[in-house]
Amino acid sequence: MLLKGIPASPGIAVGKAFLFDIRQLIVTEKDIKQDAVPSEIVRFEEALIKTRSEILTIQKKISREMEAQHAEIFNAHLLVLEDRTLIEEVIQGLKKERKCVEYIFSKVIGKYIKVFSKMNDEYLKERSSDIEDVGKRILKNLIGAQEKTLSDLKEPVIVVAYDISPSDTANMHKKNVIGFITDIGGRTSHTAIMAKSLEIPAVVGLEKATAKIKTGDTLIVDGADGIVIINPDKLILKKYEAKQQKFAEFEKTLLDFKDTIANTIDGHRVEISANIELPDEVDSVIAHGAEGIGLYRTEFLYMNRNDAPGEEEQFEAYKKVGAKLSKSPVIIRTLDLGGDKFLSQLKVPHEMNPFLGWRAIRFCLAKPEVFKVQLRAILRASAFGNIKIMFPMISGLGELRQAIKVLEEAKQELRNKKINFNQDIEVGAMIEIPSAALTCDLLAKEVDFFSIGTNDLIQYSLAVDRANEKIAYLYKPTHPAVLRLIKNIIDSGHKENIWVGMCGEMAAESGFVLILLGLGLDEFSMSPVVVPEMKYVISNVKFEDARKVAEEALTLSTGEEIETFTNKRLNELIPWLKKTKKQ
Repeated sequence: MLLKGIPASPGIAVGKAFLFDIRQLIVTEKDIKQDAVPSEIVRFEEALIKTRSEILTIQKKISREMEAQHAEIFNAHLLVLEDRTLIEEVIQGLKKERKCVEYIFSKVIGKYIKVFSKMNDEYLKERSSDIEDVGKRILKNLIGAQEKTLSDLKEPVIVVAYDISPSDTANMHKKNVIGFITDIGGRTSHTAIMAKSLEIPAVVGLEKATAKIKTGDTLIVDGADGIVIINPDKLILKKYEAKQQKFAEFEKTLLDFKDTIANTIDGHRVEISANIELPDEVDSVIAHGAEGIGLYRTEFLYMNRNDAPGEEEQFEAYKKVGAKLSKSPVIIRTLDLGGDKFLSQLKVPHEMNPFLGWRAIRFCLAKPEVFKVQLRAILRASAFGNIKIMFPMISGLGELRQAIKVLEEAKQELRNKKINFNQDIEVGAMIEIPSAALTCDLLAKEVDFFSIGTNDLIQYSLAVDRANEKIAYLYKPTHPAVLRLIKNIIDSGHKENIWVGMCGEMAAESGFVLILLGLGLDEFSMSPVVVPEMKYVISNVKFEDARKVAEEALTLSTGEEIETFTNKRLNELIPWLKKTKKQ
């Protein structure tokens, strides 16, 4: 059986399927006898005690590593555990219904969550998430459930899931996850981005893969063409094994260009940088010849844990990256939570429109105590490398000035303690909201650089959810509106003598490089694995040819026309690339 989805990360994977179940805890309704009620009450009390102990342990750890007020967010959880009304309701339910305690408890806690979530008072409404968090902990302890993660895998598999959260992808061990496929998602969803970083072939947006694939099925994943083949015959297996070998040879050939300087044939210089999520990826950055880090996504430090990272832990992570790359630039993006990245310990709420909600710089400005911990850590690390700070999701000048004000306060706090940092650290804005793209002439006067986040800029400009496979065909980086915004950002930056980079996935597509190069983009940042290909492309074209391609593209009427045109010109200028890549 052949399934067609959205190409997310290139390469061929052949192996056994593993269905990754991320469903909620399942509670079974089970009858009990009258004489079993006391023992069920004891089980309930033991689960409450164990849950309380877990929460107190987390609270103490946060108090040690961060300021004490951060630990106070768990006080509401402890109050739920001590609520006599809730406890008595569970005990009375046990005696009356004679069902197992986990079933009675799930009914009672579900009622509380429902009542609180419907309240008009915002404070009380928010308490529903506290009740839900504690409820899950108690149920887990009652059932004895062990939380499964992708780090538990014991053998190489192709992961099959409805979706894979950013925290799950951060748990992937490359030796055991050789490929993955999901029912939902798009090319620029964080699942796809992480797959590229880990160099794992992936296909997303398959819609019904989890319904059609069983654990143990043999799969072929073609991440370049977006194809998944279930239980292929020997002939097809042989064909794809040959294709896998050719792709490996293609990658090896491109790797020979990793140390090439990104100069066009006629001498125009640009920088090729890498995007990373985790400090350990620095080795890949160096191995693939990137000239620095154009985007360090720091939110992954906050994942797969019950507490937020303290200043010292963050400082060590940033220092490690900065020191290892020495004089090469490292752009650290401040915390970008929200959208498809949620962390319960920081109380980022689940919203109806999370990509348009309380996220990124909005969250940080509302939580200066969290924001300053990160800023102080980045500033301290700047004494050990060429580190720069970038603020995400800036919508206008007011927000930018507020962020810079908090940064100045963090600087002063370090000065007061006589802690060393780079006093002249460069500050940049990520341009990923149309309002910022349209007012970037104002923003450019107050920052040292721009980095264009095309993943969100395209999504917001075209009103296309980038993680929704049903409307993936509308997600067009070459849409005339998008190209006009990019041109305006680059021109405005250059007018104020600041450099302009791009850290969105558009910068990693060889089919778009001629347009971006011709528009005057100064820096391209991408997954490390793509760096050699981009260096090869840029060093084999003339800047004058790219400039003409960009000029012509801006006269065309649709994204399809522009994409067809620029691919045609790229194939004319570098015929080897398409011929070899598609073998």
